[in-house]
Amino acid sequence: MPISTAEKRAQFRRLHEADCFVIPNPWDLGSARYLQHLGFQALATSSAGFAWTKGRPDNGVTCEEVLAHLTEIAGGVDVPVNADFEGGFAVDPAAVGANVARAVATGIAGLSIEDSTGNPDDPLFDLSLAVDRIRAARAAIDRVDPAVILVGRSEGFIAGRPDLAETIRRLQAYAEAGADCLFAPGLRTPEEVAVVVKAVAPKPVNFVGGSPVFTVASLAALGVRRISVGGVLARAAWGEFMRVATEIAETGAFAGVSRAVQSTELNSLFSQWA
Repeated sequence: MPISTAEKRAQFRRLHEADCFVIPNPWDLGSARYLQHLGFQALATSSAGFAWTKGRPDNGVTCEEVLAHLTEIAGGVDVPVNADFEGGFAVDPAAVGANVARAVATGIAGLSIEDSTGNPDDPLFDLSLAVDRIRAARAAIDRVDPAVILVGRSEGFIAGRPDLAETIRRLQAYAEAGADCLFAPGLRTPEEVAVVVKAVAPKPVNFVGGSPVFTVASLAALGVRRISVGGVLARAAWGEFMRVATEIAETGAFAGVSRAVQSTELNSLFSQWA
């Protein structure tokens, strides 16, 4: 029997209070259901993965499209879903808050707000504005359902400002403004991860996996509470699709098709949701 949104949100909070867990990133409902089938206890959407399904680059989808995507994913699985809500699809804190309230209404159990501007010459919002945006997101969540987890993201390491001290300053400010979980994508070494975890404790830290430098066990030992994978799974799927399709287009051969999963296996898997 499907579990309620309230149960998913309570479960998500409990996950953040326990041991390290992996929260992989599907890009559509089918991939979300398969990840649930594998036993993952929570999922997180991928802004990049979803944008590619629309034939657009990352950050190339609209707020309306993302809200529809969140509604489909959150309503289509029986585990909590964290939303990659980019920068809240607005600059002004009040507008961010309004969009966050709409996102919470989709049934998600958590969402993240980034501090990147999209402008390579000035990649991060001024700290005061970035904090006000987090504070507005927190207030919006609290008006709709305080159980929803807010993730404060500082994007410096992937936006051309890999300054650890500034990243920590921002994460600490976001925690004070109401973020439940902190996230600095792009951290490169175990030492950087350990410093961030210590600096924001006892708030949990999300780390985006995919580098051979780290494993789930090593990140757990560093104190990371949850591990996402961003667009890695979507890129893996696209990579195989591109290799097989290119082989057919350029050589007329079908050798790569032998690696494809059988339709009977997929039909059997998805029939449980039919």
